[in-house]
Amino acid sequence: MELWSGPRLVALCTTAVLVCASGIALADSASGSDAPIPVRALAAARQAPDGSRLLTAAQGPGRVLDLAVYSEAMGRTVPVEVLPAVDNSQPAPTLYLLNGFDGGTDTGVWSDGSNWLTKTDVERFFADKQVTVVMPVGGGGTFFADWRADDPVIGRQRWTTFLTGELPSIIDSAFRGTGANAVAGLSMASSAVFRLAIAAPGLYRAIGSYSGCVRTSDPPGQAMVNAIVTARRGNPLNMWGPPTDPAWAANDPYLHADQLRGTTIYVSTGTGQPGPLDTLDGPGIDANPVKLVDQLFVGGVLDAITARCTEQLRDRFRELDIPATFDFRRTGTHSWGYWQEDLHNSWSVLGAALEQ
Repeated sequence: MELWSGPRLVALCTTAVLVCASGIALADSASGSDAPIPVRALAAARQAPDGSRLLTAAQGPGRVLDLAVYSEAMGRTVPVEVLPAVDNSQPAPTLYLLNGFDGGTDTGVWSDGSNWLTKTDVERFFADKQVTVVMPVGGGGTFFADWRADDPVIGRQRWTTFLTGELPSIIDSAFRGTGANAVAGLSMASSAVFRLAIAAPGLYRAIGSYSGCVRTSDPPGQAMVNAIVTARRGNPLNMWGPPTDPAWAANDPYLHADQLRGTTIYVSTGTGQPGPLDTLDGPGIDANPVKLVDQLFVGGVLDAITARCTEQLRDRFRELDIPATFDFRRTGTHSWGYWQEDLHNSWSVLGAALEQ
């Protein structure tokens, strides 16, 4: 699949040529506030300790910046979408938003694919906020984990290393990060945000989890993980091994929830019952009855399951006496319209943590 095409590719190449032609002088001139944001980001970005680096930056539509970041751990370039802080000349904290099951790439990531930019009002919502919003593209069916073995179909997956050890230092240097971070994700990424916070203590001040099942090593959790990984053509054995392998328990945030103490936590879910957005004129339905039926039945079943998972997680945090905010919506399916509302509702919690 061509991730970089059309007008975006032209803009990307134009920026890259400009940087190369300017050479060393670019680093000096780009520090000024008059330079375009992509040029400034390229000039300021530093390599990660392992050599991962920002290759290109291009202006996308509106406020969106399209980055190409080379991951040394995965041996490939990862597209990353960024919404700069409202005042990009001043330091700002960073919010990482992770996509769900498909990683944000289905049907063409730059067109109408299922990702934060195409399915929510994230660009408008953060337009007046002093926070850099970072949205990596890819990782569908990987649970954003470091897989134990390269998969013959989907390749090398080292998402935990990329998201915790490579990308943050690049983003902070390119966009004047304060070092304060939060991470939020939906569906498949809902468990990943907990796993990332446990893997990198202190990196994230806050995490947001929308419509997910955090418990992944018990039989229902393993069945869920296997279904998602195989649906994206991956082999679960290459991720955490066979069901009896200790790696399953080692990567289960539910079992290691005590390590989240001190992290601000926001968790939300629907019940699967039809809600105000599950109508023909609801977001993303476009008056298409087939889409509505899918959202009502498939999306309904999925959020009915995540509601039970979220109850278990709430009880686990209560048992450990770890404070967390839980939003159990009375209705709602597994769909983008509700995740947009979840992002809005959670921002007061996540944003407050970033300001501390």
